[in-house]
This record gives sequence, C-alpha cells and structure tokens, in this order.
Amino acid sequence: MKKILLHDPGISTMNLGDKIISKSAKNELNMILGKSFAIEISTHLPKSYYYMRHFKNFDYKFVLGSNLLKSTFFGFKRQWDITWRLSKYTGPSILMGVGWWQYGNKPNFYTKLLLKSLLSSEYLHSVRDDYTSRMLKKIGINNVINTSCPTMWNLTKDHCKQIKKNKSDKVVFTLTNYNKDMQKDLKLVKILKKNYREIYFWPQGLLDYEYLTELNVNIDNVMILDPSIKAFDGVLNEENIDYVGTRLHGGIRSLQYKNRTIIISIDNRAKEKSRSFNIPIIERNNIDTLYSLINSSIITDINIPISNIKKWKNQF
Repeated sequence: MKKILLHDPGISTMNLGDKIISKSAKNELNMILGKSFAIEISTHLPKSYYYMRHFKNFDYKFVLGSNLLKSTFFGFKRQWDITWRLSKYTGPSILMGVGWWQYGNKPNFYTKLLLKSLLSSEYLHSVRDDYTSRMLKKIGINNVINTSCPTMWNLTKDHCKQIKKNKSDKVVFTLTNYNKDMQKDLKLVKILKKNYREIYFWPQGLLDYEYLTELNVNIDNVMILDPSIKAFDGVLNEENIDYVGTRLHGGIRSLQYKNRTIIISIDNRAKEKSRSFNIPIIERNNIDTLYSLINSSIITDINIPISNIKKWKNQF
C-alpha cells in the first residue's frame, strides 16, 4: 500500500478559498488516494522534526495548490511554513497547481537552496500559471508545466458552453478584507444593489464580513451567508444566480457550478489566470465599467491546458 503525504492549505486556514482548492485537488488525485494511506498536514503551521521524520520515506508528497511560493522564505511571512533544516523530511515534494504569492524580485539564494532541496527532481511539477513557471525556472527548477489550478481542471469547453451569457436576477458577491480599496469596493456593492433583485454576501475570509460593515453601506436587503463551503454551494446551486466579487476562488467555485461569473482582479493571481486561461475578470481600477458589463452578454470561454494536465497525472 502506497503512503502519501498531502501538504494541505485547507487545514488551519482563515480563508475558505483554500478549502475550495484542497477539495478540488483531492478529487483530481482520486486515482491514487483511494488505495493509499494518505496523511494531511497544514501548509500554514510550523513543522517539527519529531513529527516530520515519520514522512521521510513516503511514496508521494503532494503540495495541493494555493499561492505558496514566494521570492523569500526567510522571515516572518511565509505562505508555506517550511525551512531548509527540515526539507529532507518535507520533501521531495510534488507541486500540484501551486502559484507564486505576488509579483516580486528574483528568488534569493536561500529560497533557491530551499526549493531545490525540497522539490522533487524526478516528477514534473504542476503550477497554476506562466508567471510561477518562469520564477521556478529562474532558479534552475525546469521540470515544471503549467496546468492551471486544480479548481479549473474541469472547466472544459463543453462545461463553459453551459454557462449562461445574460444577467440573472440574483447575485452572490465577495470582498477581500486584507486588500482593501473602500472607495472602489463601496462602488461595487452599490452597483450590485442597482442591478439585482436578490443579493447574497459570502464571507470567504475571516474578517470579510467586518470589512463589509466598514463600508457604511445599507445592507438591510443583503442576505449574509454562513461562512462555510456548504452554505456557498447551496446558493451557487440555485437557478438564475450570478457571482461578482474580489475573491478569486469564490469565482472559480461559481464557474464549477456553471454560473455566470465576474471576478474583480485585485492582485497577480486573477490577472495571471486571465492571461493564461481567459477566466472572466475586470480590474478593480476599472470598477466603473462593471455596470455595463453586468448588463452585457458575457461569453465564458476558458482555455484549460488539458494535455499538460494529462501529462502531469499520467506520471502516477
């Protein structure tokens, strides 16, 4: 029986988008997880030698997506809490739709040393966009292919054809508490209130609801959903509902449910996914165009790198 370690961003997270990523990644790994002994550990929490030593000789160690890579792993803020000292127990790890945290400088020497020690040289790594691929290749990690994020692997041409083009009567929206622009986010909410009969708000992040209340907009007619994937899925499964919001994976979850979706891009993640795969976004700086976009016909035509996905999966 194979032994598998899953570095899971959906454990101990303050962002339910990580759970959306984790759920999709595990579904895509069903071909080997079902007959294997799999252990999940959080990417967010520090690792100890006394625990990690048990995983040294596992058959596979997968890193389940999210924006875990960055130019410097030394210091306070690490999306993936790993160190060079424990890299021989943490790895050799195999990336699955992992992305680069933000636009930044070339990875420093410590990051190069850490990732070369940590990442498998035997298997192809799956990354979520071309930018992440370029950053890894800059430090000599060339066994990389762009597959997009596992949340998108089923967004095929046939799937996208089933997504309606014109505005619905209802909308569910999101905001992002850690990346605020109160003037533009307030305008977002006001535009939605003018265009939809029923409005739902889903707090994907720990403090997203508090941020909504900071905007000082009347939300008496806004239905606040429970902060859970189940509550979000329940609304997405209704007929005649759109998604509009700044949360990227909230938008991708909506696309999974074949709903008309407009993602408001606030950082490199949505921008790079749009460049690579044509996911439906507008820049928050162009929020004034949202009104006309909502009332126009939108064709969802996402380009998934199916051959790369198959190539990565066929390794196992």
